[in-house]
This record gives sequence, structure tokens and C-alpha cells, in this order.
Amino acid sequence: MSSQPSPAEVRQITVDEESAGQRLDNFLIRMLKGVPKSHIYRIIRSGEVRRNKGRVGADDRVATGDILRIPPIRLSERAGEKVANPAPPREFPVIHEDEAFLAIDKPAGVAVHGGSGVSFGVIEQIRQARPQARFLELVHRLDRETSGLLLIARKKSALTALQDQFRERSTGKTYLALVKGAWPTRLKVLDQPLQKFLLPDGERRVKVTGREDPEGMRSVTLVRVASRLQAPAELASASPEGFTLLEVTIKTGRTHQIRVHLASAGHPIAGDDKYGDFELNRQLQRSGMKRMFLHAWRLSLAHPVTSAPIELQTELPSELQGWVASLKSH
Repeated sequence: MSSQPSPAEVRQITVDEESAGQRLDNFLIRMLKGVPKSHIYRIIRSGEVRRNKGRVGADDRVATGDILRIPPIRLSERAGEKVANPAPPREFPVIHEDEAFLAIDKPAGVAVHGGSGVSFGVIEQIRQARPQARFLELVHRLDRETSGLLLIARKKSALTALQDQFRERSTGKTYLALVKGAWPTRLKVLDQPLQKFLLPDGERRVKVTGREDPEGMRSVTLVRVASRLQAPAELASASPEGFTLLEVTIKTGRTHQIRVHLASAGHPIAGDDKYGDFELNRQLQRSGMKRMFLHAWRLSLAHPVTSAPIELQTELPSELQGWVASLKSH
């Protein structure tokens, strides 16, 4: 075509090789930058988006050569402002980068992607910072309040290979978590099914459930005590047994798995606003710890192209290092 159609005209998009295998909704969110996700899902549900002239679902995966019909999209003035003011470009500390993928050190408080009341996240910011990149996709997720290692694929083949490793549990993911109280050294394996549920306001939560529960998903967490820390005087009443710094390795990647497993064992993560000890959290805030103490520390995997083993590590952020140091000094 000699001219680019305006958003208010029907468009035909041919899926290229790099995009093959993506879910339709994720593909369109990338292609239709600035269009609200709610609108994208609406035109899919209504059948206005067609694949090779037939209907297609949001979770259907596109293939190389698929021809997608995109209906006219008239952006409101407000939506138009979103296009004019996209996510601010931002680079994050890079732990590893090659032609296949990059590993960054995600700070706490930043979502990995937009949605659920968040207008943008890490992936949108990196795409804006690297406009020349043809392909940038999240390999996995981290909770917004969790810091540490996050992988982003630079090629479709790398995305598939890395996600296969996560799915097959062949990666080794170890976190550092500071928990309330004295974690029992003998307690090294947490093997409890988890079940998702919704609060009355629609917010998602997870809980431990029984092995007979058909909705429970097997979840395995390995725990090793790294150090025991005495509580300072101002926290002694809220955590009389002090704190324990744990190395936590997950064998399954369930939503909120570490947070729920540790809390269910009676040792919630310091600063966890969903599953934590709320009185302790209030006192932690006053003493200067303003975030959840959970950090994606180490990750072992096979390189998605060469299959060579890779060990990635990112140290505790300075605000957590400082807090641990202050505890050790008491």
C-alpha cells in the first residue's frame, strides 16, 4: 500500500513470522498502540476482527501469513491524547543482553505491563525507549511490589523457548524474602495446593486449599534460612522473635505463591500488603521500610538459542540492603 490507512478505515494486517504464536489479544494490543484494551476486547467479541475472513477468539494464537481484518477505530479525543502521550521511555538496569533476550533488574513499585488500573508498565516503557526493536515481549511476570530479575525476549523463537522452560519447570528461580519471626530450620518444603478467588470488590486473591479440592493447583516452594535478624526495639512488640531472611526457590510459578505459602506457615513477608501482618507493616513503614521485602535474586536457565547454561543474579536493592544492615546492627 502506498499510504497508511487512518484508524477510522478498515485495515488488513498480515501476521509476520516474528509474531506467530502470540495470542490475538496480545498481538492487537501491540499493533493498535493507544487503543484502550477494553475496546480491543470489544471488537474481538463482536466479531468485527476477522482472521482469514472467519471469526477469531481473543485467546486464539495467530500464525504466519494470517490476514486480520481490523474494523474502523475512531479514537475519542481522550484516547487520542493517549496516543500522543504514550508510556514515557525508560531503560532499566540490564543484567544480561544478547540478540535473543535481555534480563533486567526491575525496581519495586513498577508493574511489568499496563492494565488493571495501571496505564503502562516495564514492557511499554522499554518499547518506547527502543523504538527500533522489532520484537520485545515479556517472558514471565513479577508482582508489582517485587523487585529483581525479569526476562524480555527479543525474538519470537526465544520467547517460545524460554516460556517452554518456565512451563516445564526447568528453570531455577530463587528469591530473597524477609519474614516475620524465626523460621524453623527443619521446614524446607512447602507443598500445598493454591486456589484463586475474588474478594467482594473483584480484587484477586490466592489461598491454600486442600489436596482434594478440584480447583487447587499443586504448588511447591523450597525454603532455606539465610540469616536470622533481631528486631530493633521499636519493632520488638510486633515481631518479638525478630525476622528471618530466606532463600526461596519455587518449583511451580503460581500467582502470589511465595507470599501465600510463607504467610500460611505463620511467617508473612515483611511489608506484604495483601497477605502480611498489617500491624507489623504499619510499624515497618514508620521505621523506614516502605515496600514488600521480596526480591527475585537468582535465575538459572538454558540459553534459548545455544542451550548453554546461564546463571543470572541481581543483588538486593539498596533500600533493602540498608534495612538488613540496620537489623544486624541491633
